[in-house]
Amino acid sequence: MDAPGYALIGLVNLPIVARRKAPVTVLVFICAAWTMFIAAGYWPVVNSLGPLLAVYTVAATRPVRTAVAGWALTGTVWMYAGCMGQMSSTATVLAQSIVFPAVLCRFGFTARQSAEQAERLAALTEQLRREQEEREQRAVAEEQGRIARELHDVVAHHMSVISVQAGMAGYVFTADPETARGALRTIGDTTREALEEMRRMLLVLRGSHRQDGDEPDSYAPMPQLARLGEVVERVRGAGVPVELRVEGEPRPLAPGVELCAYRIVQEALTNVLKHAPAARARVRVEYQPHQLLVCVTDDGNRTVPATIATPGGHGLIGMRERARLYGGSVAIGPRADGGFTVRLTLPTSARPGGHRGEELPG
Repeated sequence: MDAPGYALIGLVNLPIVARRKAPVTVLVFICAAWTMFIAAGYWPVVNSLGPLLAVYTVAATRPVRTAVAGWALTGTVWMYAGCMGQMSSTATVLAQSIVFPAVLCRFGFTARQSAEQAERLAALTEQLRREQEEREQRAVAEEQGRIARELHDVVAHHMSVISVQAGMAGYVFTADPETARGALRTIGDTTREALEEMRRMLLVLRGSHRQDGDEPDSYAPMPQLARLGEVVERVRGAGVPVELRVEGEPRPLAPGVELCAYRIVQEALTNVLKHAPAARARVRVEYQPHQLLVCVTDDGNRTVPATIATPGGHGLIGMRERARLYGGSVAIGPRADGGFTVRLTLPTSARPGGHRGEELPG
């Protein structure tokens, strides 16, 4: 090799660095430089890899027609190199000029198909993610709407109490002042609770996305913690042994707080019934000085992950929305010794906009 030979080697191989930006141009330039290298009488095999890599890139990034043209160009130069040499037979050179570029084209086609499939899968994954987010948002909106309707019952109850107490206070104001003062005190307490519930309801309604024309669900009597025994009996009747234990001194709580605890226990036991029907469940309600602790555990293996929202209810979404609304938190996750735990903590003097619950670490 002399200086012109090394220069031609550089012309053949250095453009490869730009093969991804302009594959067709690079292939044509490399084949032209390789032809000059062969015509100058140098050994053709020295530069055979550069054109093969270039034709592979064309096949991997350009349409089939362009790739076939690149294969024909590379094969032609290879055939020319064989004709200029004296050591190989014509049949061998012809086979090499056809097979070698064809094999590299085939690899390029496969790489392009894999890349296109990866792009389709990425687009499908993004579409599924958006659909999942939309479903979760709809679930949150529906749950918020349901909570708001239940809070409406709480506020309506308070207004009824205020109306009755105000009428009585006015009736006995002169004849029995002490009774009238007691009625006014009751009105004051009830008003404060009603305002608190109204504030929570407004927070829910600001975040909901109900459409006009939706019909409200039928109203039922407001559940309370005292009625947890009924839920437990229904689950027992369905075949799941449930133990209910109340610790601490039960005391009156805000209706919304009791409703939140009741609904979360109901949802947790429903999940046990659906996903671990052979398990034993335990419900523990603990009245602490400044908060209410509710824990629902089971000792069974779940047939499906408990984080999946099920038809007719919204699973974790509903639990977290309720806990957040009353300033509490809910922790949900598997137990170390098997089974599942739902633990709710609610302040007995709840403030709107608490923290979202988190899943317990596995």
